[in-house]
Amino acid sequence: MILLTGATGTVGRLVTRRLAGAVPLRLLTRDPGRAAGQAGPRVEVVGGDFADRPSLDRALTGVRSALLVTADPLTQAHDEHFVAAARAAGVRHVVKLSALAVTDPGARDLITTWQRGNEQLLLGSGLSWTLLRPRAFMTNTLGWARSVREEGVVRAQNGTAANATVDPRDIAEVAARALLNPDAHAGRAHALTGPEAVSAVRQTEILGEVLHRPLRFVELTEDEARRRLLVRLPAPVADALVESARRGRAGAKTRVDPTMEQLLGRPAGGYREWARDHVPVFRA
Repeated sequence: MILLTGATGTVGRLVTRRLAGAVPLRLLTRDPGRAAGQAGPRVEVVGGDFADRPSLDRALTGVRSALLVTADPLTQAHDEHFVAAARAAGVRHVVKLSALAVTDPGARDLITTWQRGNEQLLLGSGLSWTLLRPRAFMTNTLGWARSVREEGVVRAQNGTAANATVDPRDIAEVAARALLNPDAHAGRAHALTGPEAVSAVRQTEILGEVLHRPLRFVELTEDEARRRLLVRLPAPVADALVESARRGRAGAKTRVDPTMEQLLGRPAGGYREWARDHVPVFRA
């Protein structure tokens, strides 16, 4: 049995698609209704919450490998509860979704500090582990879809700062392999990037090319970007993202790592390929 947390999220949904039918899966979610469409003959959906330790104990019963995806940088308790429950349940291997920023000594924002703490918690647990450390997801640009459709405009901060963004489909493939074959990935921290570092300005150009329409890039000031983030995020998290963007402006996110290609046996997916596959979302 493999347990997937974050099963309704970007990576979790993709891992579910890759593994469904191949092995027995258990999907842990706070809202089982949202994952109902993912259930199947060998896919079980269970309710649970990282803040509710007994629900984790139940979800981890009989589990061999687990994907750990937590999303609240304001607390370390979620990872603490999961790791403790995994140990108690005799889980063999945990694949943890982290972030590549943890390897940057200059990255001291709240989110990166939280991820470092999560990693250290798992590494000190006695459990077998694999760390997935991706750069920013290409899917983050889905946040531009409405303004692209309605105005032909992309608004973002640090438009010329390059980032080796990664296709979440590639992350999911690596995660699935690590869950299915823990011995081949145990004790490894995989740096996962796309095949090139691309700026938001260049991503806008690529989107325009695949959509066959001109798009305009509008640079946001730091204050404007923060105000937009505050609409949907707590202030400490918004501040952390603004601080992380400063590291991008300083060139800290440009390195292309060969690990993805080595693991998959093929080139990592690029932004143009991703954009082509998501044209309907951006098309007016």
